[in-house]
Amino acid sequence: MTDSPARLHIGSHDLQVSPDLSRFMGDGWSPSPLPASARVPAHDSTPGRRARLSARFPGERLIVPAGELTVRSNDCDHRFRPHSAYAWLTGLTGEDQAGHVLVLEPVGPQRHEAVLYLRPRSPRAEGEDAFFRDRRYGEFWVGRRPDLAEAERLTGLRCAHLDTLGSPPGRRASEDAELDCALSELRLVKDAWEVGQLQLAVDHTTAGFEDVVRALPRALAHTRGERWIEGVFGLRARAEGNGTGYDTIAASGAHACVLHWIRNDGRLDRNDLLLLDAGVETDTLYTADVTRTLPLSGRFSPVQREVYELVLAAQEAGIAALRPGAGFRDFHRAAMRVIAEGLAAWGVLKSAEGDLHRRYTLCGSGHMLGLDVHDCAKARAETYTDGVLEEGHVLTVEPGLYLQPDDETLPAQLRGIGVRIEDDLVVTATGARLMSGALPRTVAGIEEWMGNLLEG
Repeated sequence: MTDSPARLHIGSHDLQVSPDLSRFMGDGWSPSPLPASARVPAHDSTPGRRARLSARFPGERLIVPAGELTVRSNDCDHRFRPHSAYAWLTGLTGEDQAGHVLVLEPVGPQRHEAVLYLRPRSPRAEGEDAFFRDRRYGEFWVGRRPDLAEAERLTGLRCAHLDTLGSPPGRRASEDAELDCALSELRLVKDAWEVGQLQLAVDHTTAGFEDVVRALPRALAHTRGERWIEGVFGLRARAEGNGTGYDTIAASGAHACVLHWIRNDGRLDRNDLLLLDAGVETDTLYTADVTRTLPLSGRFSPVQREVYELVLAAQEAGIAALRPGAGFRDFHRAAMRVIAEGLAAWGVLKSAEGDLHRRYTLCGSGHMLGLDVHDCAKARAETYTDGVLEEGHVLTVEPGLYLQPDDETLPAQLRGIGVRIEDDLVVTATGARLMSGALPRTVAGIEEWMGNLLEG
């Protein structure tokens, strides 16, 4: 299979290629090694994962695409990240997986053969210009890919050229609700290796939060200090892993009352709080999801402290509710009970009963975590949100209070304060282990931690 000139991704302003140049480019190349990024993770449990999926759909063809590149602007694409189900089933996580497809072909009624359809390395020969002309896939533009034989050695799978796939009938991930559900539910319980990858993501995230605190003096001096914070954390994420697992939320002042504030274009004020919600994604695509709310002056004001400590008490109640056999929603209910009682004690609510506290809490208090920041989202309610916790579940506990700056039901001194505290936990045989405990959560702990970093 070759790329004809009509199929090449070239720009309207690209230089023409003469026959002499094409001949010259196609000759005189020595063998080149695969880059390190082409490797498959040393721990490979993908055959077992594929077998579990196979058992759910005997005799049916299952099609799991990695996904396609998406144009950002004209001839520039967004960075590519493979679909999580594809990565989970293959162990392949690189940007070179764009367009590739895993097919589980039924072999008899009870098992499947996995076939990986991919775009192999373009040949270097006369008339084969893709390797130096194709802006999207050419080796000299985006890097070397394995050929079919190399791909089979790397993956242990039968590999075929993507052009031979066609449009086979079968269940296709992202289009088949039952397949999507199965792919989510099979990922709910993490094995020890996955927990290790998530802990690595959390550890890198901890380092990123430390970087941010050290950078606060420069961020405070910049007209868009929130962007400075985002950039500092992003540097750590790209240096240590694949990048951020989701768009960083660097929300200062009243911006913290916007749940997914990712514009990050605000100036920082020393009298305000900074809500930083950020996570590093590892090279294996497992992500952390941690939030801390920090006083930009290094010290909480009395009213900031009062709000913060109510949210912390709610989080502690939620964490205490985590154990195998507990309902998934139990930790949220425990956290919201504390919030509602606190709001009633402040006189904001007349009673802690009912759901009126949701005006100030807005959303749930946590979610599953893994390859996706909101992992396993297509699982059935009875196995996830209405189900029970199991050993090996990894999830976040993240209650918050979002006291809008224009909310006339609130005392003036509370308006414009947003506080969220979010940690990552793995359910154990007897309870839950706090994975992000290296980052302090108490008022005293945060003030001491920030003071040490700013002095260092």
